[in-house]
Amino acid sequence: MTVARTICLGFMAVILLGAILLMMPFSTSNGMWNDPIVALFTSTSAVCVTGLSVVDPGTFFSFWGQLFITLLAQIGGLGYMTTTTFLILLIGRRFDLRQKVAIQQALDRPGISGSTQIIRSIIATTMIFEITGILLLLPAFVPDYGWNQGLWLAIFHSVNAWNNAGFSLFKDNLIGYQSSGLVVFTITGLIIFGGIGYQVILDIYLWLRDRILKKPNAILFSLDFKVATSTTLILLVLGTVAFFCIEIRNPQTFGNLSFTNQLLSAWFQSVTPRTAGFNTIDIGQMTDSGLFITIALMFIGASPGGTGGGIKTTTLRVLTSCTKSILQGKEEVLLYDRKIAISLILKAVGVVFGSLATVIGATILISLTDPNLEFIKILFEVVSAFATVGLSTGITGGISTAAKLILIVTMYIGRVGVLLLMSALLGDPRPSRVHYPEENLLVG
Repeated sequence: MTVARTICLGFMAVILLGAILLMMPFSTSNGMWNDPIVALFTSTSAVCVTGLSVVDPGTFFSFWGQLFITLLAQIGGLGYMTTTTFLILLIGRRFDLRQKVAIQQALDRPGISGSTQIIRSIIATTMIFEITGILLLLPAFVPDYGWNQGLWLAIFHSVNAWNNAGFSLFKDNLIGYQSSGLVVFTITGLIIFGGIGYQVILDIYLWLRDRILKKPNAILFSLDFKVATSTTLILLVLGTVAFFCIEIRNPQTFGNLSFTNQLLSAWFQSVTPRTAGFNTIDIGQMTDSGLFITIALMFIGASPGGTGGGIKTTTLRVLTSCTKSILQGKEEVLLYDRKIAISLILKAVGVVFGSLATVIGATILISLTDPNLEFIKILFEVVSAFATVGLSTGITGGISTAAKLILIVTMYIGRVGVLLLMSALLGDPRPSRVHYPEENLLVG
């Protein structure tokens, strides 16, 4: 039982437990036993912090079913190893070297030191942001639904936004609040900070602390911080401009909105593919260009160490820096005056290749099981599932059972990671002392 297998089987166990709970009569609003496929799909979508749903969570599930979805999304966002370690700390037990290695792999950290502190920091950060989100959403939901229902709506949407899960209890998702700056900026703020990575948030906190205390030796931002923040900012700005320019003439999305609401919707649509799944416009009515841009943003996803999916912003920057180095005739890949190790470049290539293979394979299979669906909508659904986004053009509830099972597998692969899953299947790599001669090969 390797560390990779422990993580993969842990996620699978949580998914199965969630499916059992969501099958129970007390989890549905009509008090009947739930369809096993619907329960499994919803549980997988929640644990994998995706947000795709074959039913309307706000009307199909009872309060207990909605609570289970919230808890599953919380566990999925934190990660199986983080949640398990936190429970171990709560009961006062100490964890061994194996668990420290598992945390290091699950959080993609460079070392195993400080595992206890980082887990506590992650839990504290999660609590602070989610409670802040709840308090900010209360003024928007309480006047419309009263204190009890308004409080639950604030809790549900804050938890789902921070964990980058796109479940909503409203039938039209957040379209009804597309003109509410409070809801738009609260949800997008939770999505951005939840997906940018805990290490980045910790660096910001330490920098602010040093500035407030006026310490002479201020913290130096890490390469992870510089890459994650700069790439995120670039993608958000480019996405907002692109959606505004493309959809402004589409009367089904931005065309009939005021200029302010057009900007709010463009901003929201740029944030939500990174990878939350909420929407303030009808995704199914977007132009093909808008859908394709959304697919690209979904595939890139969030940053390492966060609650989002996709190939991650750092992977994109490593590969773009490789391309830049080749065009400039350099033999080294540099990022912010730092040399990128060959092992990281190979890992980035492996992530992209494995991700593309998964998306292409799932798209082909669903095209065979549901040939009546448009290709762009199938591709959109598959990328949304793999990148754990949750955006949909509206076809999720009407696809065949076989297609639902394919999406379940796709969501699972996207959440645990292609490389981690392959490591779990093949076992830990064995080091070799054999070195082979170098040879030239025509490329490109």
